[in-house]
Order: sequence, then structure tokens, then C-alpha cells
Amino acid sequence: MAQQLVYGLHAVQALLKSSPQQVQELLLLRGRKDQKLQKIIRQAEQNDIAIRFVDRRALDEAVGDDGNHQGAVALCVGETRIYDEQFLKSLLQQLDNNGEAPFLLVLDGITDPHNLGACLRSAEAAGVHAVIAPKDKAAGLTPTARKVACGAAEVLPFVTVTNLARTLQMLQQAGVWIYGAAGEAEQNIYQSSLTGPLALVMGAEGPGLRRLTRENCDHLVNIPMAGEVSSLNVSVATGVCLFEAVRQRSAG
Repeated sequence: MAQQLVYGLHAVQALLKSSPQQVQELLLLRGRKDQKLQKIIRQAEQNDIAIRFVDRRALDEAVGDDGNHQGAVALCVGETRIYDEQFLKSLLQQLDNNGEAPFLLVLDGITDPHNLGACLRSAEAAGVHAVIAPKDKAAGLTPTARKVACGAAEVLPFVTVTNLARTLQMLQQAGVWIYGAAGEAEQNIYQSSLTGPLALVMGAEGPGLRRLTRENCDHLVNIPMAGEVSSLNVSVATGVCLFEAVRQRSAG
């Protein structure tokens, strides 16, 4: 069974809270005694997880060039839960039973794991029910994405689908309105009503939304730009759009 790495203080702490059974061993920086690391140690001890204290070089070698471990690396085993279109249908039914309006984020072709992690972090903070992305030609939940997400990847369902256009059609049939972010859209995000069942679709930097994705959106919206810069980083744009939706939904 393949072993996976989760590293970074927030990501490891969230993993210990949500799925401690997946953690086979913790590698922690020897000599570090701050409160954040002590909290991780207590969580591990409560779940009878083995802890090995090592020097920084060993931690650097464990993560390679992938990113900053912050003194904490979790060696994980076990099957990662699969979130697919069937899960998404179940989630929509559960939300309907609870009288909740779905709030979803769709990422179309985001290939940079740093951007994916940042989008996950914003989505979890905004109260999004799930993040949806295509299986192919897109970033997955790599250790880098998990690290940047600061624990969001461990608690927020990340749904990967084979055919994104078909999934958008399924959402529409379930009564979810699809809003795609596009720089050339005539209507801006602040002029749009984002209070009902909503899936916000963000495209990759550069190419933006793919043609089929664009064609399956109910509305296209933009972020008004006052300066000379023509566009925002996709993770920044995602945060702007998500929290405008949060503002409207809270006011509503």
C-alpha cells in the first residue's frame, strides 16, 4: 500500500483531528518546543501514533523540493476517501433534506498545486460545501496542495470528475445555478445575485474557462478592475468571488 506524506503544521494538525487512523508515524523536528508543535504531540499521543524526532535535514529529505514542512511531517497509509459524482449527488440530496442551498466551487483546469491549495483554503473559510475539479489535466491533492491549503484539504470534500461539462449539467438539473468567472463578461460579480443554490466556476490562469465549461454556465461574471493590471491570480480571484457570495448570502 502506497505511503503518502502530509506536511506543514496546519495540515498535519487537521489530519490528526479528522483522520488520525491514516497516520502511521509522525516525523517532528528535534528541539522545537513551541505551542503549535506541542499541540500536535498531544494529538498524536491521544491517538497512540508513533512519533520520531529527527533533525531538519531528515525532514528536508522527506519532502524533497516540494515545500516547507515547518517541522512536521505525517507518514500516512490507508485508502484516501474518494469523492466522485456519486458523492456529489448524495451531498446535494443531503443539503436538500436539510433545507440548505448548495454552495460549490468548480475549478476548471487549475494545474498549479499552490493555486489549488490556496483555492481550497479560501473555499473552506467561505463555507463551501465541496470543491469540484476534473480528474485529468488538473492539479490533484499533492503534498504541496495540502500544505498550502493549511488543513482545508483534510476537511473539505475535493470531488474529481471525469467529465466536467456533464457534471455541470447534472448540477443544473438539481437546481444549482452555474456562474462562471470570465474577464470579458458584461456583468460583474457585484451586480449578480449569488444567494441561491450556487456553483462558482473559476478557470485556469491564461486560458480561462474551457469552451464546453463556458457553454454550460448559466451566467458569466467578471471582477471589475480599476488599475492597470488586467487580471488577478486565480486563487485571489476565487477568494474575491467566494466572499462576495458569502456577503450576499449572509445579508439574504
